[in-house]
Amino acid sequence: MDVGRRVQALRVQSGLSQEALADQLGVTRQSVSKWELGQALPDTEKIVQISRLFGVSTDWLLLYEGPMLAKPNRQKLRFGMYLIVKDFAKAVDFYEKLLCMRVSTIGANRFGQFFFDGICMSIMNEAHLPGHDYSGCGDHKFALNFWIADLSAEFERVRSLNIGRTTDIIRAHSKYYFFNVYDPDGNVIEITGHYEPIEGE
Repeated sequence: MDVGRRVQALRVQSGLSQEALADQLGVTRQSVSKWELGQALPDTEKIVQISRLFGVSTDWLLLYEGPMLAKPNRQKLRFGMYLIVKDFAKAVDFYEKLLCMRVSTIGANRFGQFFFDGICMSIMNEAHLPGHDYSGCGDHKFALNFWIADLSAEFERVRSLNIGRTTDIIRAHSKYYFFNVYDPDGNVIEITGHYEPIEGE
């Protein structure tokens, strides 16, 4: 089994579409398709991202050696952090120096992601976040972010718990849907993931 087939197996096992995986990695769906067809290989940075995303070792991913480490769970919430900033370029430069690493993924002037110790910290450009509600975050504009394979099912699960104020599912753009739930102190938790909108949404 080559790298592309292993990526495909992990993606399918986790219930992700090629587009959903591409969004997680900051690449195009065509890139994921080429990897899976064996027409191209992910670069080193993407190999590390894929290994962290699915909880497998890079040795397993590249060489099919060593333990897989973890079986992907399609209903597992994957944790990340959002830091909302006003000056995106300065913030990325600051955190590159603070963390002694280059930004792992950067999306135009919208977001930058740092992957370390199995965690993703995102620097989000406040000017490019229409529709996002961070009113519960206070002055520091910090939010917890969770990603799950089936956003509809998670929305129904969280609503049924009745643990705090929960928004409807919100469309940020055609490839990104989310809902917010607020903890007892009013802190916002944004939950996103794969979502098939009802026709007309």
